[in-house]
Amino acid sequence: MNDMTRSDAASGELAFFIDLKPSLSDFRADVLAGLAKPQKAIPPKYFYDQTGSEIFDRITHLPEYYVTRTELALMDRIAPQVRALAGPQAVVLEPGAGSSVKIRKLIDALDAPAAFVGMDISGEHVRASVAELAPDHPDLVIGAVCHDFTQDIDLDALPLPEGRRVVFFPGSTIGNFELVDALNLLKTLRGWLREGDALMIGVDLRKPGSVLEAAYDDAEGATADFNFNLIERINRELSGTLDASGFTYRAFWNPYRSRVEMYLVALRDMEFEVAGHHFNMRESETIHTENSHKFTVRGFQDLAARAGFAPKTAWVHEAVPYSIHWLECGRKP
Repeated sequence: MNDMTRSDAASGELAFFIDLKPSLSDFRADVLAGLAKPQKAIPPKYFYDQTGSEIFDRITHLPEYYVTRTELALMDRIAPQVRALAGPQAVVLEPGAGSSVKIRKLIDALDAPAAFVGMDISGEHVRASVAELAPDHPDLVIGAVCHDFTQDIDLDALPLPEGRRVVFFPGSTIGNFELVDALNLLKTLRGWLREGDALMIGVDLRKPGSVLEAAYDDAEGATADFNFNLIERINRELSGTLDASGFTYRAFWNPYRSRVEMYLVALRDMEFEVAGHHFNMRESETIHTENSHKFTVRGFQDLAARAGFAPKTAWVHEAVPYSIHWLECGRKP
C-alpha cells in the first residue's frame, strides 16, 4: 500500500505526495563489495549526501563545467519548438528531480501545462525540492513521488490530470550509466509511457579531451572535493580508517570507451578498515568512482531506438557540443 498525502496547491503546498517505498541501497554492502573487487569501485550515487550535493551545486557554477549553462542556453533557444511539440496541458514528470532551475524553465516554456511531478529515491529530498515550485505555480497540479526511477512505475495509478505525458531527464545523467544500463534505463522510461507520450533528455556530446578533462578536474578542486567527500562519508558512517592524504584525484578522457573516467589514486601502499573489514591498496592502485559517457547524436538516437523510442528532434548547441533530444512513443509491440 502507498502512503499518500494531499494538500491544496493554491496554498503553496503539494497537490500530493506518494511514497512508493523503494528499496534503499545498502551503503555498507555496496562499499564493501566494491572495495573487494580487483578494480575497486564505489557506485557514484553515494556522492550525494548533503555535503556532496552542496559541492555538486558548486561544480555546476564553475567556468570549466559547461554542462549546466550550456543546457540552459539551449533550452532558451528551443523553447518555442518544445512548446509546439508538447502541446497544451502537458503533464511533466522529472525522474531524479533536484535543482528547480531547469524545470522552471521548461514549465515556463510550455502551453498551460496541467501538472508537474518530481520523482526521487529520497522522499524527503524530492518533497522539499518540488514544494519550492508550488507558490509560483498555483494553477499547476504539483506532486512528488518517492520512487527509484530505474524501476517500473504505473503512472496511471497516480492522481494525474489528462494530458500528454512528457518525461524530462536533463543534465546528461544518462551518461553516468554503463551503456547496457543506459539502454535498460531508457527501456524502463519507455515502459512508463503511453503511445503519443514523449521523453525530453539532455545528452552530452563528444568534444576535445582537454575540454572534458578540465570540466571533470577543475582548477579550483571542487570535483576533487566531491570525490574526497566520499572518503569522509565512508569514515564517518562506516567506521572507516581511510587516510584522505594518501589519495589523489584523477579524471581522464578515455576515447576508446567515449567516456571521462574518475578515480581516487593511492599515493602509497596503505591498509585500512571499513565496517570492520580489512583492505589493502598498493601505490598507484585506484578506486573507480564515476564515468561520464559522451555520445554522438546518431549514436544516442540509435540507443534510444533500441529502447523503443522514435527519435523526433535533436537540438545541438554548436559552440559547446551538447544535445537535447525529443523522443516519441509509438505503439508498443
